[in-house]
Amino acid sequence: MPLPTNGSEWPPPHMAAVYREMRRDAMWYEGDPDRLARAADRREHAPHRALDGRRRRDRLGRQPVDYPRKQERRLHVPLPGDIATVASDLLFADMPAITAPTTEGTGYLAEEIDSTGMHSLLLGAAEQASAVSGIFLRLTWDREIVPDRPIPTTMQPDSAIPEYSFGVLRAVTFWRELDGGDTQTVYRHLERHEPGRIEHALYEGTPDNLGRAVPLPEHADTAALVASLDADGVSVETGIPMLTAVYVPNMTPNRRHRASPYGRSDYAAPIHDLFAALDDVWTSWMRDIRLARARLVVPDGYLTNLGPGQGAAWDDDREVYSGLNMPPTEANGITLSQFAIRVDEHQRTAEATTRKAIESAGYSPQSFGLEGEGAITATEVDAREGRSTVTSRKKVGHWRRGLRDFLLAYQLLAVAQFGARISPERPTVEFRLDAAESEQTKATTLELYARAGAVSTATKVRYRSPDLEDSEVDAEVARILAETGAGAPDPGDTYPM
Repeated sequence: MPLPTNGSEWPPPHMAAVYREMRRDAMWYEGDPDRLARAADRREHAPHRALDGRRRRDRLGRQPVDYPRKQERRLHVPLPGDIATVASDLLFADMPAITAPTTEGTGYLAEEIDSTGMHSLLLGAAEQASAVSGIFLRLTWDREIVPDRPIPTTMQPDSAIPEYSFGVLRAVTFWRELDGGDTQTVYRHLERHEPGRIEHALYEGTPDNLGRAVPLPEHADTAALVASLDADGVSVETGIPMLTAVYVPNMTPNRRHRASPYGRSDYAAPIHDLFAALDDVWTSWMRDIRLARARLVVPDGYLTNLGPGQGAAWDDDREVYSGLNMPPTEANGITLSQFAIRVDEHQRTAEATTRKAIESAGYSPQSFGLEGEGAITATEVDAREGRSTVTSRKKVGHWRRGLRDFLLAYQLLAVAQFGARISPERPTVEFRLDAAESEQTKATTLELYARAGAVSTATKVRYRSPDLEDSEVDAEVARILAETGAGAPDPGDTYPM
């Protein structure tokens, strides 16, 4: 499928529903309180259409009442962002072990991964994928910026139009809106990736229509591309048989679009209502604090007259007042009003809502620093952490396949465009997802193995300290054997036969 024709509806109708869901997830991930407050206000004050002869009820089953109300100062709790961050940390806190079939290939990949900052790129990509259902990894190059290698980047799925055949990505068009337009004119840059070729186009349209294609030099943001294009003025040959972009879904399937290849957001339980409820709880809690500030009710005689038309004021530093001429049965003192703050009720509700949202996203509350109920053993801690590990393992398959294709394309592009002297090979990608064991659990495990005589000293050392090099392991084993006497020669070996 080529680039869209002039006058096409935008965004494409088949992508509109997917984009809408992605952008709602992105709104929660970004956590802009103003946008969230406007969205909540729209939900509560939207026109209510008749359904089956009855007015639609809100989520609490009450008939909505449309009346003006005071703008509420809502507090947003950034739990959606925390979920995305933890999801990324579980996958890429430690860079996966990436190896090629040859030592030279492994060394080249290690050097390129370090020089491109790919670890940080993947951390950010996994965080965004957690929120918006997936992420695109794209390769490009600009010799004026980076003269000796391709440039890996990420692209957002709500600005991409992928094309699939039998579940395999065969082309993708990235698009972005450019500065310089107005309320009626929108400039869009489209970048189409297909095997061996990248095509660029600039369109001048309206907010809901792509409009007409115009020459790339007509906008400053695309004019610089012209010098890098081939003779046709719109495309460039990559020199490799692969796509220079891959899609990594967060998880599959997408529950709202079961037959589609799009991923599923961690928020797609859906848990938006839980996020909104958590904000409601914290907003109510802060309202309690605001309303519970001490107020004083004082008699008129205690106020200082500020003059005609100026009212009166209360001086809380004044120490001496004259007696008031009123019956003794009248309330003639200062009354303190201060309401209670429902700390315990709000705290329990907030914690329960937070736990439910985290569990609905597929993670263990312990991964977020929430303590379990009552005292538990180290084994129980590991078991509870296992839920986060299982969810991460589901994601690893998508990331492993995507990274293998992406790194192979990187090597091919480095050879084709920069003359790298390597033999491109598809690498192996291994993730380390096991939850860190407590020292007590490690000691118990090693003791059981030692009693059974099923483990060597070297294996014990590696199990205790998996990051040690072989030479460090050998040195540690020698010290242990010397201290315990286990390394002394058997005196029976010296007896004459």
